[in-house]
Amino acid sequence: MTKLDPKYLRSELERGIARAWEGLTEGWREMLSGSSGALTRFRRRASKENRGEQFPSWSLLQAECWETAQSVIVRVEVPGMNKEDLDVSIQDSTLCIRGEKHSEGEHKGRRYLLMERAYGRFERTVPLPNHIDRKHAEVSYHSGVVTVIVPKTESLPPQRLTVK
Repeated sequence: MTKLDPKYLRSELERGIARAWEGLTEGWREMLSGSSGALTRFRRRASKENRGEQFPSWSLLQAECWETAQSVIVRVEVPGMNKEDLDVSIQDSTLCIRGEKHSEGEHKGRRYLLMERAYGRFERTVPLPNHIDRKHAEVSYHSGVVTVIVPKTESLPPQRLTVK
């Protein structure tokens, strides 16, 4: 087979497409695993008013979680929300933030040039360590960020380990 042979060109094209697809799926898997659940599905209620609207159904609700000697702190970005539209709970060792993000204003007749904001019901979960006191958790909401502070059942200061 020569480089100008149609069979050779076809096999090279197929090989190139397979490599590109493999790279794309690997990148997608890496993004999903690295996002730790930040990619969140928004479910819209079906109604006559929102038929035909093409709002995204996936969006990022980014979070950070760290611990101190006394507590575990979680911050989740939920921009454009009212605190009344949020439901925060801890079940076992999982923090769950649920809510419904509403779009403002009338959308009929608009021709969007860009639409990256998702609206509807969502649920974002964040795994927590086992040694927490969820009964004494504190939740606050400010500037589009939910902050949850959960005390630990045991205060564990950092322990210096000996390198052998």
